[in-house]
Parts: sequence; C-alpha cells; structure tokens
Amino acid sequence: MIVTTRYGQVMGSVDDGVAVWKGVPYAAPPVGELRLRAPREPAPWPGVRDATAFGHIAPQTEQGPLPIDPGLTIGEDCLTLNVWSPEGAANLPVMVWIHGGAYFLGSSAQRMYDGRKLVTEGQVVLVTVNYRLGALGFLDFSKFGDFDSNLGLRDQVAALEWVRDNIAEFGGDPSQVTLFGESAGGGSVTTLMVSPAAEGLFHRVIAESSPATSVYGAARAESIAERFLELAGVDASKLRGLPVSEFVRVCGELVQEIPAKVPGTLALAPVVDRDFVPHYPVAAFQKGLAHPVPLLIGTNHDESSMFKLMKSPLMPITPDKVHEMFQAIAADHPDMRADEEIEVEAAYPEHSKKRTALEISRDAAFRMPTLWIAEAHSRRARTFLYRFDQATPFLRITRLGAMHGTEVPYVFGNFGVVPKDPTFKLGGHRTALEVSTRVQRRWIDFAYGRDPWTPYGEESRTTLLIDKHDQEVEDPDRELRRAWGEEILGFT
Repeated sequence: MIVTTRYGQVMGSVDDGVAVWKGVPYAAPPVGELRLRAPREPAPWPGVRDATAFGHIAPQTEQGPLPIDPGLTIGEDCLTLNVWSPEGAANLPVMVWIHGGAYFLGSSAQRMYDGRKLVTEGQVVLVTVNYRLGALGFLDFSKFGDFDSNLGLRDQVAALEWVRDNIAEFGGDPSQVTLFGESAGGGSVTTLMVSPAAEGLFHRVIAESSPATSVYGAARAESIAERFLELAGVDASKLRGLPVSEFVRVCGELVQEIPAKVPGTLALAPVVDRDFVPHYPVAAFQKGLAHPVPLLIGTNHDESSMFKLMKSPLMPITPDKVHEMFQAIAADHPDMRADEEIEVEAAYPEHSKKRTALEISRDAAFRMPTLWIAEAHSRRARTFLYRFDQATPFLRITRLGAMHGTEVPYVFGNFGVVPKDPTFKLGGHRTALEVSTRVQRRWIDFAYGRDPWTPYGEESRTTLLIDKHDQEVEDPDRELRRAWGEEILGFT
C-alpha cells in the first residue's frame, strides 16, 4: 500500500486487514554535523520508498538485558517510526508509543510492540517511535560546545510533529492523538507534558510506570557529561568524530558507575535545561503547569522485583543502598526532616528489612511520583489512576509478582515473544488473555475520549486495581501518602 507523506511516498504491506509501514523517516539522520544536535526535517526523496522493514535501532549494547531480534541492525541513522492501521481506515484515534529501556536500551521494533492486535481490536492507528538513546540521546553536552540538550525528547517531539502533519494519510485523526509509554517511555511522556515544545501535539496521555522524579538539574547533568569525557579520554571537540562504539562502551560504564555512587539516580535521564524542559516535571504538575490534557497513569505492584532478578544497579534494592539513597536525597534537600527515612520505613511494618527495601525503592522511583502527579493533575484535567497487580502463577510462586514491565504484553496483546520466557510455565494463559482484553479495552476507551473507569479526585482517590478481577478502590495508597507526604522526594 502506497501513501504520500510530506517528504515522499512510502510503500508498506497489508496482512489480514492491517496495513503496516516500517522504518519511515521523521527526521534527518543525526550524523556528522547533526550528531548531538536537535533533529532536523528529513530531506524529501524521489520515487517510492520501501517501508516494509524496520529501520536501524538506536546505538546500544548488543549484550544487554533486552534481546535484539535477528535481522535488526544498529545504527546512528535511527530516527524512524512505524505505523499500523486498519486497512481502509479514516479519521481514527491515533496512539503514539514511546518504548522504555532506562533511556539507553530498546527500540520500536521489539516484537512485544507489534501493533496488529491493538489496532484490530481497538480500531485505532498505532505509531511506534525510535529515538536516540544512551550518551547520544540523554547526556547533556551543551555546556561543552555547540550541542543541544534533551536530544531523545526532542526526537519524540519531532515524531509527534510528523504525526500531526502526516497521519491523516494513514487513516489517523491528528486531532485525537494519545501519547503513551512505559518506564523510560513513561518518564518521557510525563516530561513532555511540561515541555512547551510539545504543547498541542497530543490530546491525551497514558504513563505506565513513569520514573517521573528521575529528571535532573543542569549541574548534575554537566558533571555526568564531564565524566563521560574523562572515561572516553577525549575533549568535547572530538565528540562528533568519536566512533559510535565508544559512545556505547562509555555509556555502559556510566550506567553501572553512577547509581553505584549515588543509589537511586540514573546516569542517563532528561535534564531541566530551563528551555526544552523548563521545570522539574513533578513540581510543575503541582504548580499547575502541565498541559491540561486527560491523563491515565499507574504503576505495577512489584516494580522492583525485576531489578533484583536482573541484579540491576538501576534501583537500590538492599537496606544499605536504600539508606544511602535517603542520605543522598537529604544532601540534595537540606530542609528535609531528619526523621523522614524512619517515618517512611514505618509505613512497611509487616515485612522483613529486605522486603521493605524493595518496596521503598519501588515507591521512591515509581509509586509516589505517580501519586504526586495524579493528585496534582486531577485538579487540572480528568485523571485516571491504576495499579497493575496481575501476575501469573509462576510469577506469584517465585515472589516476582507484577514486575516492572509486565503490563506491556497485556496492553499490546502479545505474549510469549521473549525467548525462554517462563511466565506461563505454571499456567495462567487464559486468565492473562482475559485481563489483556480488559486492559486493551480501557486503554482504547481512553484514546477515544471515553472514561475507562471512575476518575481520580482528591476526595475519593478512586484507583483501579487490575487483576484477575478488576476492582475500583478508594484511596488504597492512604498509608503511603501519609508516610511520604506531599513534599517531592527526589534528586536535583
């Protein structure tokens, strides 16, 4: 199927009633003089461009925890997107997916993000986006030369501008765009909600497991960029000639080193540059500065267990590391109460110290930022809060539970795409399909502008608990809110 975009024609494929276009450029290749610069429009191309295969995925380690499917290639020329649309579609709501991966891993080509089931079930147009990752996308070298900040986020905005200008040709309605993402993708979308550059480019937002407080100030960002230059053994003038493999190698060192030194922090994250991101996102929500669009937001019941399973340094999951995290937060917030850590720990009275550490880490990184955002945004626009509790028998018996990211296959309806996935080793597939059907219906209802469940408000604080049987519960996080308080606890 051939479609005409502003930059040229693209030929996709049609299979079982779904039209798919892959690897469509939304920006010029960020190479040469455009490396570490804001994205530019792609050059028009002659003739018909083949769009039946995914484009390059952003530079990243090939030995990471997210397997790279056979046939995919890694390359700096990675600013492409993919479109799934029901054959013959016209004026359908559009859902734009921002993948996760801690800002240094992942791609839109992961099999879990195949859009056929979501598009068929929901009668929506789905767009999945590649954006720059790692040091090329989320380190801020702007203090060291002619470089731009927040490059990965700027890429996402460029993709949204492409959607605005082109998606009608693919059967989508550019006035009904839902931006959604998970983990780093969730953090991206909550950050874009407070970015002036993104205003008007989306009309609804779904944030799954957003690490919304993992957005740091310019001074911290500058110090990490400086550390990159030390580890790479170059000065900033050599960055445009540095091999991509060096960016990936040094990024891998930083990903390990930074959270080891300051537990609870990331090496790579959006930056409050006072321009593209003018304010810390959670604080901006509390001040009523976020774009007033409807928001569906939530977390998983056992976010941190995945990081324990993978022995990942990205979250502090031992009592000692959690204590170090609180000490570091206190150093960033001199006015913080001296007994804050003790009061927070008191909210987890029934667990061992190890289990308490996991839950404190989960709530510091994901649940509390989500609650702070939901509380604030509900005063400004319709807000819907959830907690994903669903776990298969295998995940429950191994005490992994509803780990970080386990809701994603329920959203897309794609199970069993990860090699050697033991998730259904002890059964539970039928229940998972039933839960997936409900999750998809709620997400799609939201994309159509319908209430997926009772909105969150400061009086009832209605929260949807997603499990084998969904429940709407009033204020299930009451004790957490009392323990952590309204003051944002995060790093600056």
